[in-house]
Amino acid sequence: MPKPSSPRYRTTNWPIYNAALRRRGSLSIWFDPTMAWHAVNTGKRGHPETFSESAIQTCLTLKGEGRPENSPVDCFQP
Repeated sequence: MPKPSSPRYRTTNWPIYNAALRRRGSLSIWFDPTMAWHAVNTGKRGHPETFSESAIQTCLTLKGEGRPENSPVDCFQP
C-alpha cells in the first residue's frame, strides 16, 4: 500500500500573505566595523587560516552553536 501524499499548501491570497510577513517584524544585527574578519598570517607551515577566531565565534553565536551562557539569543529559543 503506497504512503499517502502529504497535502500541498499554496498561497492564494498574496496581498494578505505579504502583509503578514511585514507584521512579523525584523531583527537587525550590528557588527563592529573594527573587528578583524580575516586571520593574521601566523608564519607556520600548512594552509593559512581564512577567518579570525572572533569572526568564527560570531558566526557560531548567530547560528546558535557557540553562544555564551548569558547570551541575548537565549530569549528567542523556545
